[in-house]
Amino acid sequence: MTRPFDSFVMFAEMRTGSNFLEANLNSLPGVTCHGEVFNPVFIGRKDQTEFLGVTLAQREEDPALLLRRMRERTPGLSGFRYFHDHDPRIFDLVLEDPRCAKIVLTRNPVESYVSLKIAQATGQWKLTNPKNLKQAKARFDAAEFTDHLDQVQQFQIRLMRALQARGQTAFYIDYDDIPDLAVLNGLAAFLGVDARLEAVDSSLTVQNPEPLSDKVTNPAAMEQALSRLDRFNLSRTPNFEPRRNAAIPGYVAARSTPMLFLPIKGGPNDPVIGWMESLGGLERDFTHKTLRQWKRAHPGHRSFTILRHPLDRAHRAFCALEQGGLQGEQRNILARVHSVHLPRPGTPFTDPVERRAAFLAFLRFLKRNLAGQTGFRTDAGWASQSATLQGFSLFQPPDLVLREDTLAEGLAFLCAELGCPAPDLHLPRDATDAALDAIRDGELEEAARDTYQRDYLAFGFFAKR
Repeated sequence: MTRPFDSFVMFAEMRTGSNFLEANLNSLPGVTCHGEVFNPVFIGRKDQTEFLGVTLAQREEDPALLLRRMRERTPGLSGFRYFHDHDPRIFDLVLEDPRCAKIVLTRNPVESYVSLKIAQATGQWKLTNPKNLKQAKARFDAAEFTDHLDQVQQFQIRLMRALQARGQTAFYIDYDDIPDLAVLNGLAAFLGVDARLEAVDSSLTVQNPEPLSDKVTNPAAMEQALSRLDRFNLSRTPNFEPRRNAAIPGYVAARSTPMLFLPIKGGPNDPVIGWMESLGGLERDFTHKTLRQWKRAHPGHRSFTILRHPLDRAHRAFCALEQGGLQGEQRNILARVHSVHLPRPGTPFTDPVERRAAFLAFLRFLKRNLAGQTGFRTDAGWASQSATLQGFSLFQPPDLVLREDTLAEGLAFLCAELGCPAPDLHLPRDATDAALDAIRDGELEEAARDTYQRDYLAFGFFAKR
């Protein structure tokens, strides 16, 4: 039977038991783990600067060379340990290879943090003879631990998504599972090797077997700090809104001024584009290629976008529907399922009470729509501005994020940077603004906040009345 893998990588972190797991892998006939071969300061082992004929300089120039050498010159199945701060180019190389087995080693992050602090204090990173044990206690630093935890979690999330996106799976093993012979032999089966271990490797000794509270000098402070962590992420705002792309064809540039506008649909775009055109014409309908060409041709360029208050923007989207923005059957579904009762196209609301009731129902529909709970696509005109900005960032985020309420000041700052005259730009109020002013109240404001809570939190929006 064909072996499922040609190589393997062990994703781990410092003080997670990776030396112990490596020792057990190396006890399996036909399996070789070469250590931290992509550590930034050594190759494989501490102070080692050359391996399999590849020097540090050569590895820096072409990391794939060392990857090939390991596979070519190691009998059987070869692999290595990879930590989050190792050569980032290798991460993509091994993830793109379905013939490279992925092992994910984890440990309670508090345990690994305290163990790391003790190892730093004693200079002892692994122990083969208990007589040589160096003992010390760590001081728990809450801010430092938070950074440690964030690094671990971010890397694990990145790794999990990379595996999912490629349709791959990994063998997950925890620090406490390494001494379990059945689990180790399960790992051997996953790797597709015939050999099995008869006993757990005993060459390494656990360095700090004491209870966690006995390993630190300030256990009370540690307990207090850990109690403040949101272990189950209860404060997270779930986000099921569809991801948006960069929408580059909609970008607008001034032809003779190095200024690029990234419009958010539903914002005050037309007056701004009209002012930009008065500066000497516009360039539009960009592709990735032509936008890069424009940027190269306009050194010192600045890009900007404009945020609009979520309630005002949602009302603009509502008015677009009122004026006939949906097909007849979709309007019927809005009415029957979501209680958004719109007048027939071409016959706008005449009763403010009816308009307010329909708009309030529309805001509640938007909340469900952004959460992926309706059959309607999420239109760019009512998508959250947070999601739109994240889409921009897939190409490049804007230099400036301006606000409609302080647009004159924002554009004056932009023009001062670019050395062009500030515009005498006043955004005209129209019938849409007047219609909202007639019905605006606390319940509508609260419904908008409930629908667009990510935007309110991200950008500091507040009720206008």
